[in-house]
Amino acid sequence: MNIEKGFEFLDKELEQLFPSDEIDAPKFVDKLVKVFTRTGKEEWILVHIEVQGYIDKDFSKRMFTYFYRILDKYGKPVTAIAIFTDKNKKYHPSVFEYEFLGTRNIFSFNSYKIIEQNEEDLHENDNPFAIVILTVLLALKKKKMDDESLFNLKYLLAKNLLKRKIEKKKIDDLLIFLHQYVRFADSEYSIKFDQVIGELTENKKNMGIREMVLDRAKKEGKEEGKKEGKVENQISIITNLLRAGRFTTQEIANYAEVPESFVLNVMKNLNL
Repeated sequence: MNIEKGFEFLDKELEQLFPSDEIDAPKFVDKLVKVFTRTGKEEWILVHIEVQGYIDKDFSKRMFTYFYRILDKYGKPVTAIAIFTDKNKKYHPSVFEYEFLGTRNIFSFNSYKIIEQNEEDLHENDNPFAIVILTVLLALKKKKMDDESLFNLKYLLAKNLLKRKIEKKKIDDLLIFLHQYVRFADSEYSIKFDQVIGELTENKKNMGIREMVLDRAKKEGKEEGKKEGKVENQISIITNLLRAGRFTTQEIANYAEVPESFVLNVMKNLNL
């Protein structure tokens, strides 16, 4: 595929394929990407990505259901990958088989088990996604660590990231992911982690991770607010900060310039 010619995400067109009330388990088709072949011919590549964090005996069947619905609707090439984030090394489905009265179907899909990955290989891998996988691996180990051990590993991971030749925005995104996905029990360690990241960057113009989260929430809220009114804009900002899970309701209220009661009402509506 010729990525240089650009690509287009068409995710919203897939939402109607999977009504949320059909089954209890959540169903997400993360990406539908429209790309070009190297010959210049326009083509669609449909990519179904499922992230699974618990054992589900019907998972393979669900993957097959996604597959045939997408194929039936679009009639385009489809590939599927399941990313498993659980701790059970024995749980690694990748095939769905069906057989009844002489009718047989075997559906195989790509699978990626994070807990099976080699940390040394990931550290040496230049792909930014390797940092995401290392972060999830760190989260899987978290319960066996105290905050000091966790801090040391997060620090090494951040240091490794900052050495890579990755554009600044991606580095910021990955630092925020590392900060939010693997959390300390003691908030003092979060403050300490922000400080050492600032020292590593050696650039006082760079925002701390906390400020980056705030800034992103504000930008995302403003984007939503362009189509909506002032109140909706404030709700968008508050929602982003609540979901970040790192700020008190008073801090959010001050940043969004609303009473704390307003934040509490938004929280109630979100069932947080």
